Amino acid sequence: MNRRRRRPNYFGWVVFGLVVLFGYYFNQVYLPSTPLLAGPTPTETRSPEAYKTEAEQLFNEGKLTQAIEAYQAAKSASPQDPSLYVGLARIQVWAGQYEEAQKNAEYALLLNNTNAMAHAVHAWALDLKKGKNGAALEAIDEALKLDPNNAVIQAYYVEILVDSGFDNYEKAAEVSRVALALDPNIVERHRARGYILNVTQNYEESIREYEEALKFNKNLALLYMELGDNYRALSAKDEAVQAYTTAITLNPTDPEPSYLISRTYSTFGEYSKALQYAESAVGVRPGDASLRGNLGVMYYRNFDYGNALSELGFAIFGGTTSEGVEITGIPLSNNQLVTEYYFTFGLALARMDQCGDALKIVQELQSKVSTDDVAMDAANRTIEICQENLNNPVVDTPTPTLPVETPNSPVETETPVPTP
Repeated sequence: MNRRRRRPNYFGWVVFGLVVLFGYYFNQVYLPSTPLLAGPTPTETRSPEAYKTEAEQLFNEGKLTQAIEAYQAAKSASPQDPSLYVGLARIQVWAGQYEEAQKNAEYALLLNNTNAMAHAVHAWALDLKKGKNGAALEAIDEALKLDPNNAVIQAYYVEILVDSGFDNYEKAAEVSRVALALDPNIVERHRARGYILNVTQNYEESIREYEEALKFNKNLALLYMELGDNYRALSAKDEAVQAYTTAITLNPTDPEPSYLISRTYSTFGEYSKALQYAESAVGVRPGDASLRGNLGVMYYRNFDYGNALSELGFAIFGGTTSEGVEITGIPLSNNQLVTEYYFTFGLALARMDQCGDALKIVQELQSKVSTDDVAMDAANRTIEICQENLNNPVVDTPTPTLPVETPNSPVETETPVPTP
């Protein structure tokens, strides 16, 4: 039987060849050039020590916000390391974040109650919060028991002693010399010495100490603010304003340098510039009643009694602004600045012929701050203006009678009272 010879299957061979070629292409060309979709690309993990090093470098550059963020990252990477909480708290104090600094220092103490620097930074934060000086003294005493030869702890002790009152100035000066002997090459030591020299009115010596401190870190806004305070006390207006302006550049989120420039220009009778910086300070922290009070004073000194009443009303009584900002009023006390807000409010009410309310302010001043000569002079002038209004209902725009600061008048050492 003859079988038919099968013809070659050329089509099958072609298909087979194409499959082979496709397989080669897929494995050798396509796969190597295509990113894997199986999972995310691994990210590099950084050590807590790397974050800490970065934080300290940023601190030295004056970048406090970024330094705080780096320390927070270090803390997250090693949450049981008390030194990271201490480092974070220290920078937060420099940045004016006293509440946050206190909390981090307290957490460090929970982790290790024998950490001397944790006690010291805790004390420093408590002291700068104001009203916590007794607790600050207790905390710094504990730090000194644990590490009496630490120059930074001794430097903090100087500031806490100064803030505890005049009776401790001599001891603070002695401790500042102890800190110098322990280590003259730290910024805290020179700042502490400058601080005690400032409060004892040795302004030129204080300036030299702050200039020394700036050699170790020229990027800390607080040093420039305190340097400016010394220049202001010496009636060196331009130098004071320059120092405060540098502080604004380094820390634009802090309203205090603008506030201090406002007070400086007011001291020299430059009320228009004073108003400009008072407005800038409120713009940074609109809920601060004391900054509102200062703005009201500057409106008054610029003859704008309507706006003066508005801002001083917020400072004294509190309220909600048109932007929805809540403000807590400040009760009358012997605080020099607070008293100024009240008697200026009374004067502005009298100028606007609202004497019923003005006389209520006068009565409050007489009952609570009767030993304050400046306040009593302003109260008496308020009464005189109201009497003039009765005798002459047509009130011309008068020259403000608020006691005017002069370059030789005492410089306020109080800072704005922060809103709780």
